[in-house]
Amino acid sequence: MEYFLLVPLLAFIFFLHQWFFCPSNTQERLSPPSPRKLPIIGNLHQLGSLPHRSLHKLSKKYGPLMLLHFGSKPVLVASSVEAAREIMKTYDLVWSNRPKSSMADGLFYGSKDVGFSPYGEYWRQIRSVTVLHLLSNKRVQSYRHVREEETSNMIDKIRQHCDSVIDLRDILSCMTNNIISRVNIGRTYNEGESGIAVKALLEELLVLTGAFNTGDYIPWLKWLNKINGRDSRVKKVAKGLDAFLESVIEERVIRNKNAEYSAGEAKDFVDVLLEIQNGKETGFPLQRDTLKALLLDAFVAGTDSTYTVLEWTMTELLRHPRVMKKLEDEVRELGQGKAEITEDDLRNMQYLKAVIKESLRLHAPVPLLLPRESMEEVKLFDYDIPAKTEVLINAWAIGRDPLLWDDPGEYCPERFLNSYIDVKGLNFELIPFGAGRRGCPGIPFAIMVNELALANLVYKFNFALPKGIKGEDLDMTECNGFAVRRKLPLLAVATPWSS
Repeated sequence: MEYFLLVPLLAFIFFLHQWFFCPSNTQERLSPPSPRKLPIIGNLHQLGSLPHRSLHKLSKKYGPLMLLHFGSKPVLVASSVEAAREIMKTYDLVWSNRPKSSMADGLFYGSKDVGFSPYGEYWRQIRSVTVLHLLSNKRVQSYRHVREEETSNMIDKIRQHCDSVIDLRDILSCMTNNIISRVNIGRTYNEGESGIAVKALLEELLVLTGAFNTGDYIPWLKWLNKINGRDSRVKKVAKGLDAFLESVIEERVIRNKNAEYSAGEAKDFVDVLLEIQNGKETGFPLQRDTLKALLLDAFVAGTDSTYTVLEWTMTELLRHPRVMKKLEDEVRELGQGKAEITEDDLRNMQYLKAVIKESLRLHAPVPLLLPRESMEEVKLFDYDIPAKTEVLINAWAIGRDPLLWDDPGEYCPERFLNSYIDVKGLNFELIPFGAGRRGCPGIPFAIMVNELALANLVYKFNFALPKGIKGEDLDMTECNGFAVRRKLPLLAVATPWSS
């Protein structure tokens, strides 16, 4: 009898001890503010068709650092410069991992690329290959002739349709596609294969890469991808692009064996990667799938986001004639007497650079930076963030923060004149390409393409909207994807300008 009385008494004493002297982790843990979540789906219903806008709206109520749940997965949303700096600078190493993505696994050879690969020794090696061998300053400069030739081709194409309505999206995307393709594989991809088929595969790759995948957050709903056809689309795109890349690589291997390569010829990415694969450049031999994943990375990162920035910039210039006139005056004065603007001319075009920055502030190509995942528990602004928490940094919201910018909704490039703020990932007020270890390694290349193209557009032509359309009437609706672009292509009329 005494035994049975003693057991509950000891249990009660143990409970009191735990309560008063050993508080649980749950009691100690302080989490960021969170909106109410639903069973099973968490906060997925609050994302909307344009998540960067939906999350910005939520942040106004719950603060610049809030905790959501996608299914059962904790997802931190950072919408302030302070939060972005803490995550991508102070605790950059902690947040250097990528959450697992079944879409990236299916499209990028098991996430063997730089963008989606998990943090670790493998990622460090391929990041090093990208930074030191593919996108070094010397290598980027070696592709100058490609950028200038394709920009000139774009100008010629517009000249053939002067005084007619042209689709600027089509023209700009063709130029950026050709630049990236020549840098990547040594030629435009419509040479030798069915260009339409390859272009369609790359466009589908971008759509799938930018699509939200519910199955990554609610695993037992993965079967939906079979029903809605997404799994079959991924397999079709992966198979088609793999065949294309294999043909490119085999063609190059044969050419090199036959000594058809000119020593003075600039090496494209395929050449460089094959040398590394053979152990000539580094002590890190690349597997074939890694080589192809890195080539895909270049196509994804270099095409959609680059032409999207140019299209948004031209849209804003057509909506703001004052800015357009000021840009035209600068470019035409500095380029006076020249047949075309070259990269040497760009360094003195400060207003041009300000225009590009202002476009990136308002229209970050990837407004929600690629998600990161914490590798260990971390304390952030007194909040306890557990390991394996995903984080989304809303670069779009930071670019429109009234605490950082005067009249944040206004397109005003002058705010960047004589400003220290740049887009290279050191100033967290403007992070369209990310920052820290996971920042985009191709920033200098992308900026050079944008500046050169824009300078030549306004140097060669006067642009206007089609008859009857005013700047304020332009539809600014966004369309979500890997890069957020205009829902409708930008149509304009170009008239030749001569001094």
